[in-house]
Amino acid sequence: TLTQVLTYHVVPGRLDLAALKKQIKAGKGMAQLKTVAGGILTASLKDGKLWLNDEKGAMASVTIPNVIQSNGVIHVIDAVVLPN
Repeated sequence: TLTQVLTYHVVPGRLDLAALKKQIKAGKGMAQLKTVAGGILTASLKDGKLWLNDEKGAMASVTIPNVIQSNGVIHVIDAVVLPN
């Protein structure tokens, strides 16, 4: 269960804030992000902030975007997102 929850917080690729905004714009306000666990997170912008919705409808906001690491990009969120 822990592995599933942790990998639900990971999206493959190097998606920085600019790339996420581009996907959201292309998706007419939302971007569907497939997680390593196989679930879907939905990204959107509201009041200039990036938000993630999990499959259960819970929301988390990105508090610190673009923490660049050697193996990817971390976006710090203010809540735990959970798979369905």
